[in-house]
Amino acid sequence: MTIGFDVSTFRRWSAAPLRLIVGYGFIAHGYAKVANGPDRFAASLQGLGVPAPHLMAWATIGFELLGGLAVLIGAYIPLMSLPLTVILLVAVVTVHLPNGFSSIKLRGVTAAGPQFGPPGYETDLLYIAALATLVLGGSGPLAADRWLPRVGGNGRAKSQ
Repeated sequence: MTIGFDVSTFRRWSAAPLRLIVGYGFIAHGYAKVANGPDRFAASLQGLGVPAPHLMAWATIGFELLGGLAVLIGAYIPLMSLPLTVILLVAVVTVHLPNGFSSIKLRGVTAAGPQFGPPGYETDLLYIAALATLVLGGSGPLAADRWLPRVGGNGRAKSQ
């Protein structure tokens, strides 16, 4: 006699939380860049030595907003994962690598509360791992890919 439930019934839903948090995360980061002013983001890219900083700022914002939405709804994830991964790798190399791995660095506790140092590249790697999981494992149920035509091919996207 088996007590409990069949995990395989729920396994197909494992992509849903990844899509929701990763998609929302990219949208939130893209929106923050718009809200703070794309010129400010371009200035920070210029300070980091990124070529064509204004073009790269707008490209980054666009991919974070549109790519985040695509991941959130499960549309063209393999296609959108490439530029999103490039954005994350550029962030690792230009910003987070000197800060080490950990995304949380408690520097001390003062009367104002805990004081944290700059984040490392841990979160970027987690986003890349989540994107890779969605590409390799599929976008799961309730994904827009089920109704969208394949890019670069004929027919419909494969059902998960």
